[in-house]
Amino acid sequence: MGEHDGDQEHVAEPARLPLTAARAREMTAGLREAMDDVRRSVAVLAARVRDAHAARVWVPLGHGSWESYCAAEFGISRAQAYRLLDVARSLSAIHGAVAAGPETSRTRDSDPAAAAALDYGVSQRALIDVSSRAEDVAELIIRRLTTLAHSGLQALDTATVRAVVRQAVRTAPPPPPADPPADPAVAALRRAVDDLAASTHAIGELMLEVAPAYLSDIEAADVLALLCQQIGEPLEHGLAARRYAMSGDRRALHGTVL
Repeated sequence: MGEHDGDQEHVAEPARLPLTAARAREMTAGLREAMDDVRRSVAVLAARVRDAHAARVWVPLGHGSWESYCAAEFGISRAQAYRLLDVARSLSAIHGAVAAGPETSRTRDSDPAAAAALDYGVSQRALIDVSSRAEDVAELIIRRLTTLAHSGLQALDTATVRAVVRQAVRTAPPPPPADPPADPAVAALRRAVDDLAASTHAIGELMLEVAPAYLSDIEAADVLALLCQQIGEPLEHGLAARRYAMSGDRRALHGTVL
């Protein structure tokens, strides 16, 4: 047995030619193209799901509900059927926000089908997570695109719009807890903390307008010092609010605002 195993270990594998940099770039380009195709397909699918659900397509086909229609026609589960709707809801809100925002060099001039398939680089998981806050995300996108357009610092090309969308999806304020505590005192305290976090997020948005996300904390401090002084906000609180607006993580406020 050992001798046989030894023979197997010495079986020669087919020789592989060294991978050149040119070939590696070619393979990478092919992977990127395939990934882009998948993301565009998801966007197109989401748009069609939205239209089909709005038209109640299951009724003339004799199905009792959206989930039964999806199960019978496509063999997908109830959870998958509603995840499709979540993705469609989020993408619809994002498309609407981009269209309502300032003029861009590539989004307004394209045809509706191309605009619907615009790849924002946002994962399905992220779109599902923000579906219940799609209106908040859309409002955030419009506000940030408008700020950039008025600043004159950056052209609103497709890359900029994508970056704004991804950041808005990532930093949208989280929803309030689904199950409030039974104790009225604890519930009141949680509401106060939620209100404080919401107002701090708004302050963070203001800080980001003055000191964009590409600036480090040290660079942002130089820019924000005068603003914080004018609005009566400690600089450390302003920087913490800015970090919270960028991350959406309340831990950014620990030791300062909260």
